[in-house]
Amino acid sequence: MRDIIHLVSCSGGKDSTATLLLALKQFPDRTAAVFADTGNEHEATYEYLIYLEQKLGIKITRLKQDFSDWWWRRHAYVRDKWPAKGVSAERIERVLAFYRRGPSGNPYLDLCCIKGMFPSRTKQFCTQYLKTEPLTEYALDLVDTFDCDIWSWQGVRRDESQNRRNAKGFEEIGAGLFAYRPIAGWTAQETVDFVRSCGLKLNPLYAQGMTRVGCMPCINANKEELAEIARRFPEHIDRIAEWERLVNGVSKAGDASFFPSPDRDNRGALRGREVRSVVRWAQTFRGGKTHNPVWDEPAPACSSNYGLCE
Repeated sequence: MRDIIHLVSCSGGKDSTATLLLALKQFPDRTAAVFADTGNEHEATYEYLIYLEQKLGIKITRLKQDFSDWWWRRHAYVRDKWPAKGVSAERIERVLAFYRRGPSGNPYLDLCCIKGMFPSRTKQFCTQYLKTEPLTEYALDLVDTFDCDIWSWQGVRRDESQNRRNAKGFEEIGAGLFAYRPIAGWTAQETVDFVRSCGLKLNPLYAQGMTRVGCMPCINANKEELAEIARRFPEHIDRIAEWERLVNGVSKAGDASFFPSPDRDNRGALRGREVRSVVRWAQTFRGGKTHNPVWDEPAPACSSNYGLCE
């Protein structure tokens, strides 16, 4: 029987933290933790990972995708293919000039600049390229290096979304890699209570109105959460607005937006909504017709959906 390394994907959120604690309790000497850095994270999450390392006496390996090769292939594609697609020579040269600067080194931004668009609920390529692929590659490297099996512990809960409602507790992926989801049947509150019962603090973002921890903001952020982000962390809205400007500059249609809209224009094409417009909508009620003055007030010192302020 081959040795097993228990590899926990740790995002700094409540679910992955609970999963990490379970792994360490059961296999303290065979557990490793890894964090896939998307480049669209809140600074509090980076600080929380350091806190976990110090409290648990572990090292969390950081992974970050490098899209340099893909970047230069995109440059060549624009140069060689766009002229036949009816794109003006002036626009092509502007886009090529941008690509000639080279990638920024921020995985999320570079990926979107290469694709000329942002992820959406129907095209959620951020998860695939920024998390799933680097984590899988890292796990398979461990399989080859140590000639072992890898149990990939994942903090997935079935009640998170429709896409996860049938998540299996355990399954074989192949090539010595297995997926293990020990909290698949837990609720969000159960994960919070478990982490606290182990004597650990949660990511401080949960006490600042956030229901999820990860991208800041996430394309799946709900209306209230987005308004809270804009109130507490306006610098992150400013960053997304700048990213929109950059991605717009290299998109063929020039209409990329962080939050895509389901509305269609008179040509049947999807219309995007720039982030500042979506924030203004998030700060309304009555079907978006009336500004909600609550978002003009200072943010409370603590605001939590999980009883963290009690």
